Amino acid sequence: MIKFDMHCHTKAGSIDAKIPIERYIELLISHGFSGMLITDHDTYKGYRYFKNFCHSITSDFTVLVGVEYDTRDAGHILVIMPDGIFLPVLKIRGMSIARLIKLVHQYGGILGPAHPFGTRYNSALLLRKLRKNPQLVNHFDFIEGFNTCESPLANQKAQALAKAYGKPCIGGSDSHKEDYVGMAFTAFHENITCNNDLISAITCGGIIAFGGTERIMLPKHKKRHSIAASLGFRAYNRSLGLLYSPYRQLKLRKLPLHRK
Repeated sequence: MIKFDMHCHTKAGSIDAKIPIERYIELLISHGFSGMLITDHDTYKGYRYFKNFCHSITSDFTVLVGVEYDTRDAGHILVIMPDGIFLPVLKIRGMSIARLIKLVHQYGGILGPAHPFGTRYNSALLLRKLRKNPQLVNHFDFIEGFNTCESPLANQKAQALAKAYGKPCIGGSDSHKEDYVGMAFTAFHENITCNNDLISAITCGGIIAFGGTERIMLPKHKKRHSIAASLGFRAYNRSLGLLYSPYRQLKLRKLPLHRK
């Protein structure tokens, strides 16, 4: 059995993260992990930093690349693409969930909602699009069934959702600082050495366990659930999405007609 943290933010890639990738790796190794999936917000910067400056320090530890994508209408979605496929458009927030699903599957990738019942402004199942169109869950390849930074109830609801739709669950710490590294895991039958291995394991029944420990919810964490925080983030996300729309459309038009 090998353990991965499937939701990791790095200082080099996420503006709200405080953990250098070198330190993240060191901490996960100390907790008995075999690998991690970097899922910075709308960017590959954290992974590229690792490849350029840290690759030689991880001979017995696997570092893979994903993206936590900010959709226009369904919150945060975890995306895992096949080896060698880095879509520039995934660095430009604001695609609709329907467009994202089509694009990721067109290129052989997989995707699923991060913290689907977490905060009201970035969690798929708390937003209008998925509430009115629950059938969209059928198009996800997995559900994040455990997230260290969410409440036990939110994680229970995520796991119930996965069971109802027959989707595999992954676990991730969603760590933005050291305190939560190593507090969530996804365990696999076989060794995982590349994104293709990871995609195969998730889609073909290779996950044998997931879970962890939720963080203690402090008042500052609870503020994320306020109406003011929700309205503020939605306005911010929508404004940036509209601002980037012409550039995003240009990148979409330039994509090659690659299909799995």
